Amino acid sequence: MLASAQRGPTARDKPPPTPTHTHNPRTPHTPARPQPPPEILVRTSWIDAALALRQLDKGRIRGGRTALWARAWLQERLAWLGSVLHSHAGKVLFVAILVLASFCVGLKSAQMHTRVEQLWIQEGGRLEAELQYSRDALGESSIATHQLVLQAARDPSISPLSPRALLAHLDAISRASQIKITLYDLSWGLRELCYKPSVPEFDKNHVNQIFELIMPCAIVTPLDCFWEGSKLLASSALPPTIPELDISPQWTHLNPRKLVDEFKKKNIQFPFSTLDAYMKRAGITTGYQEKPCLNATDPLCPETAPNKRSQQPPDVGAELSGGCYGFATKYMHWPEELIVGGGEHNQTGHLKKARALQTVVQLMTEKEMFDYWLGDYRVHNIEWTPKKAAAVIDAWQREFSKEIERFVKTETKYESYDFLAFSTSTLNDILGKFTTLSIPKIAVGYVCILLYVAASLVQWQDSVKSQAGVGIAGVVLLSVTVAAGLGFCALLGIPFNASTMQIIPFLALGLGVDDMFLLTHAYAKTSSDDRNNDRCEERTQAVLRTTGLSVLQASLSNVCAFFAAALIPIPALRVFSLQAAILLLFNLASMLLVYPAMISIDMHRRKAQRSDVLCCILPKGPNPQSCCKQINNDRDGKPKKMQTVTRALPPDRSHTVTVVDKEKWSDTTKQPLDPEGSDFNNVDSMCFSLSLSKFAHDHYAPFILKPSIKVISMLTLISVLIVSLMGVAKVTDGLELTDIVPQNTNEYNFLSLQGKYFGFYSMYAITKGNFEYPTNQKLLHEYHEAFVRIPNIVKNDNGGLPEFWLSLFRDWLIELQKSFDRDFASGRITQEKWYANASEEAILAYKLLVQTGHVDNPTDKTLITRIKLVDSEGIINPKAFYNYLSAWASNDAVAYGSSQANLKPTPKQWFSSRQDFDLKIPKSLPLTYTQLPFYLRGLTNTEIIKSLISSVRDICTKFEGNGLANFPSGIPFIFWEQYIHLRPLLTLALACALGAVLIVVGILLLNIWAAILVILALAAMVLQLLGAMALLNIKLSAIPAVLIIAAVGIGVHFTVHICLSFVTSIGGRDRRIRLALEHMFAPVVHGALTTLLAVIMLITSDFNFIVRYFFSILLTLIAIGLVNGLLFFPVLLSLVGPAAEVIPLDNPDRISTPSPESSPVRVRRTVASSAPHHRIRPPSLTTITEEPPSCHSSHSHHSSMQSIVVQPEVVVETTTYNTDATSGSGRSTPTVSSVGGITTKVTATANIKVEVHTPLSNGDRCHSRRSHYRCHSRDAYHDRDKERDRDYHDRDRDSYYDRDGRERDKDRERSRDRDRDGYRDRRDREKDRDKERHRDVRDSYREGRDSGHESDTSRH
Repeated sequence: MLASAQRGPTARDKPPPTPTHTHNPRTPHTPARPQPPPEILVRTSWIDAALALRQLDKGRIRGGRTALWARAWLQERLAWLGSVLHSHAGKVLFVAILVLASFCVGLKSAQMHTRVEQLWIQEGGRLEAELQYSRDALGESSIATHQLVLQAARDPSISPLSPRALLAHLDAISRASQIKITLYDLSWGLRELCYKPSVPEFDKNHVNQIFELIMPCAIVTPLDCFWEGSKLLASSALPPTIPELDISPQWTHLNPRKLVDEFKKKNIQFPFSTLDAYMKRAGITTGYQEKPCLNATDPLCPETAPNKRSQQPPDVGAELSGGCYGFATKYMHWPEELIVGGGEHNQTGHLKKARALQTVVQLMTEKEMFDYWLGDYRVHNIEWTPKKAAAVIDAWQREFSKEIERFVKTETKYESYDFLAFSTSTLNDILGKFTTLSIPKIAVGYVCILLYVAASLVQWQDSVKSQAGVGIAGVVLLSVTVAAGLGFCALLGIPFNASTMQIIPFLALGLGVDDMFLLTHAYAKTSSDDRNNDRCEERTQAVLRTTGLSVLQASLSNVCAFFAAALIPIPALRVFSLQAAILLLFNLASMLLVYPAMISIDMHRRKAQRSDVLCCILPKGPNPQSCCKQINNDRDGKPKKMQTVTRALPPDRSHTVTVVDKEKWSDTTKQPLDPEGSDFNNVDSMCFSLSLSKFAHDHYAPFILKPSIKVISMLTLISVLIVSLMGVAKVTDGLELTDIVPQNTNEYNFLSLQGKYFGFYSMYAITKGNFEYPTNQKLLHEYHEAFVRIPNIVKNDNGGLPEFWLSLFRDWLIELQKSFDRDFASGRITQEKWYANASEEAILAYKLLVQTGHVDNPTDKTLITRIKLVDSEGIINPKAFYNYLSAWASNDAVAYGSSQANLKPTPKQWFSSRQDFDLKIPKSLPLTYTQLPFYLRGLTNTEIIKSLISSVRDICTKFEGNGLANFPSGIPFIFWEQYIHLRPLLTLALACALGAVLIVVGILLLNIWAAILVILALAAMVLQLLGAMALLNIKLSAIPAVLIIAAVGIGVHFTVHICLSFVTSIGGRDRRIRLALEHMFAPVVHGALTTLLAVIMLITSDFNFIVRYFFSILLTLIAIGLVNGLLFFPVLLSLVGPAAEVIPLDNPDRISTPSPESSPVRVRRTVASSAPHHRIRPPSLTTITEEPPSCHSSHSHHSSMQSIVVQPEVVVETTTYNTDATSGSGRSTPTVSSVGGITTKVTATANIKVEVHTPLSNGDRCHSRRSHYRCHSRDAYHDRDKERDRDYHDRDRDSYYDRDGRERDKDRERSRDRDRDGYRDRRDREKDRDKERHRDVRDSYREGRDSGHESDTSRH
């Protein structure tokens, strides 16, 4: 035992007492200060569950055998993993670098989702199936493309309902609509991109081309209520001249009705009757010539304008009331809610005040533009594709928005108004910018975390034992791991979006650093001799054995929570959850497989006495001088004296010896911010005394464990939960569009004003295949009429719904039937033929009436007198329905286009001509897709939109039950339908997340009550987070829903570590809470701060979406986690916490000192000496052996209640004859010196006092023994016995860490018992011989001494 004390420092790096001499024999005795028990005795199952299991087998403790066995099994596997990683640390790092680098390459294949419909449409849900059906029917690029311009007064008191405001609106739109871009070596303007109503196909002559150009671009604007609306049509080019009329038409004075009359006077061969019917159905009359002028003094203002003669400005409010009509009044009616925002009406319904004006420039969709220009000579040389069509539209929209911005900057006369442009292209650009990875921000965030980690782990007074380097390496490892995890997600085909690029890198790093701090904290606490490679391996094993389970438990809980969050089937959030879960799995693998290898390499650096961080630069040598001048110094700067203890030596106590008190040696393994250990009073070795663990041990834990604080804490928790529960009821659903665009931008201002003043959207009721339209027309009319009950749908002037395609189709046929009846009654048409004076409409009706609908017999002239195109009930002839449809779509193109029916398959083309006597009309294919358009108004908040969606869905469900397959479509359904099922899905996901954590914690802890308490704490944190959202006015959407679920996983870091430490500690609840806080306070706080540093970088984002929904919620979550994890949860555990895994039977606060494990017998072979006599060996301290191990343990560093105090005391007595006495050095051989004829006799005596202190208990009672040995020579046989016993002791000490030979323990014990019995027998047999042999040796020694004295005297 003494030998083990001499080999080196104990487990706390405290050297043995150093003997010193003192000249003051009266130095007072200072008693040794008792040390608290080490961790193995108070956290047995945390440090070594196998030891606890053995104690349970011996009947010394009570506890759960299953839990201890499972923990011992896991610890054994983790320790084996640590041993492997330590043995192959370099190889592990090399392989890890290769693997992570390989996965990082996968980032090249990352797919970016930037379009809105890619982010919010529920995967695998009804809406996705509906949109996919629409894409299959209409094409991939079928979403309407519009350019919007909004005008609002900067001063809210100024109303835009004035001629000046509208003229400013005119100037802005006119200037922007004139722009042209050059792309693919072609010039593109509004005329090439805008949507135009179709015109009938007439004969291919000059007149037909003129009337094709007369149809203008469709621009929805409040200017269409006034003559100035014609100025917006300048981009829609008219023919430069009309030779027949010798005029150059201009939109400002174009009168279509008058133009047709002029053509009729020229006797031009043209079907003017068909054109007249077409213009009549479309409502094309005088154009803008009879509308009031905003500026009646304008020379171009026509004389037919109502206010031309009076020169008075018009009543803008009255003109805009009810909306405006465009060029074709029947099909171009712009609702008031679409063009005027924030309107207020008087009692008569006229506008008296408004807040904003809006113009919508309607453009072709990508598919429409591709189809329109396909085959045209303009695009023959550029390989025209849909992508090129989309690129042209996007480029023109961007230039349009820039021109509006330039207009605002240059036109100072309109400085009182804001003009804001917006389009789908700008929105996609914003989302594209949103998904761009901000390398500087990520770099700054990672550098901040690196600096914090370095500052937390650096040890200024001892650069060798500092851990800043391994901490920095851990952060770098996590950074690469995050990149590799994202690359792996890309290889799996998981797309990237805004949230993954802006949040995931910071969140994954913050959570990973939490685990890194736990491992580094365990590394700092695990004490060993750094110069012993075997003990370094044990340290790596100890790090994983003690902390690996906690890391595994927290990480798996996080992963399960994020996988549970993936149940929410919204693409942007499912991608976020899946990527977060995968990154946390990568972090877990790095922390358990790679980071311990880094720790092992750092141990080699410490073994070589290299400085931290700059180990490759600074030379090898002793530790640098401490930066703290107070180390080993008093506060006044003077050298600090070591505490000494003076003891008297028996028998006469006339001599004294002074030894250094080992209690005053300091532990240099502690870190500045988290110096763990039992002795917190020793802070002199730190550069500064900031110690979280010391604070938790000395101040925080005693404070919260006061009865009054417990009561206050529980009452506060109950109050917070009640307030949070009340706040949950106030949390509303919704996600404002303004949140997903950067603030202080035109797009943000536009969306803010548009959502505030307009709330206008369009929707479509879509019917699909497997429906017999010809025979179920009545059901389709009923379906259309059912929407009249929805208050948010815009009605027409008579309170009804706008007509849809089937009603327009029917009305067209009714008009044709009337024309036929007139001509048939007058004889212009007979059953067999028509005459020259028959009208075009009557001839077309005749051709329709003879259709049978059969392919083999397509026409029957006898039908003209037997059937009607439309019967008395308004039902179109079912047999020839698709023949009629072909004629309507081609010959009434304006009505068909304005119906927005988008009939699929597209009806076949067939144009009627009186010269065409072929009566056969092609039959269109059965319809599989149709649209019924509606306009929605008043949708200003999520609750109204949800109500609308529910009402529309009810109608669709009702008629689907009647056989009409249908569904709604539109922006409200794309963005807001998620909120219909969001709360049920959130509840389900929360239940799954909590259940997953319950299973993980329950399995790893094998303590159901502890797992339940953890779940209750997590549920309380979720409830508090919801209450905080209500306080912060954050609406519930899919993004907060994911973060709420993520709160379950993040909250695990604040609870499960405390709970695990609580369960594995020994003692009462208060004592175990104190130990748990002392053990886990620093890692939890460090983890929270690093997560905060990672999250705080989000505040620099330009997107309010990031700041409001991610930063605010995550910051709140961290605060809630700290308060609950370090206050409410510990107090709850102190009141109703689970029982400890280990309950000692002898001492309530610690287990009894465990006996060392037996070691195998080591066979020693000796060679007999040829000398006939025994060689007398000099005295040695190493010949002292311990008592039988049943009385005490050899692990002095594992028990401070059992200590071995070895005090080598050497007393030198000198006797001088005829001179003064002098003191010699303490040597063990007699020395006689003679100086000047004086004889000196020197007597040297060496006393070794061994004090063995061990606790007394009922189960294992041993008496303290004090033995005194005199160092005399021993025979060789006796020395071999003692040396073998010392070898037993050495193996007993080392066998504690030997887990691989546990199965041989019983054999070793039996072998040792046999050897011990044999030793006792030999000792008894030789006892008598020893006495005689010792007596002979003593006599010979005395004879030699006397003879030597005599010879010296004679020589002197």
